Amino acid sequence: MSPYKTLQSEDKSTDVVWHQASVSHQDRVAAKGHQAAVLWFTGLSGSGKSTLANAVDKMLHERGASTYVLDGDNVRHGLNGDLGFADSDRVENIRRIGEVAKLFVDAGLVVSTAFISPFRADRAMVRGLLNDKQFIEVFVDTPLEVCERRDPKGLYKLARAGEIKHFTGIDSAYEAPSSPHLRLDTARHNVQQCAQQVIDYLIAQQIISAG
Repeated sequence: MSPYKTLQSEDKSTDVVWHQASVSHQDRVAAKGHQAAVLWFTGLSGSGKSTLANAVDKMLHERGASTYVLDGDNVRHGLNGDLGFADSDRVENIRRIGEVAKLFVDAGLVVSTAFISPFRADRAMVRGLLNDKQFIEVFVDTPLEVCERRDPKGLYKLARAGEIKHFTGIDSAYEAPSSPHLRLDTARHNVQQCAQQVIDYLIAQQIISAG
């Protein structure tokens, strides 16, 4: 279960008023020619989340879509640079990214996020920030043994040796999605095939056009 903790009333500022923008979300979507959405890639370290997110982003860019990729490692260099990898930090990491992704959607973009995001409750929390069709959970369903065999950053080896603590799949839990919008099997299909599945889904949901 997620240790996510909502802000208590005494933690929140009472002097903040929502400012209405002159350009609406609908205006921005109309100008871009496609719907806005979050492609939330979740899976174990080494499953292929970042690789797939970037492959999909390139395919969307080539179609003229307005896009961006929020990558777990990249975000921890700046916005989330103050967070560690304990469960509470992982939860705050996802909370912040959810809010940033929501802003990208409001701007009319298709934003791909590549985060382990191990807890179901936190992914549900992000889903709750968006409209029904704006959150697309993409489960990069790669078995632990395959991820560990790939080990592109050498992290599993360090985790097995006890040199990294709170590593998902080893000594920290990963709660797989029970009903993702898309399930990608990178152990059986290559990057291009998996990325095309995402594009096909976006077309079927009328988020982007087939042309």
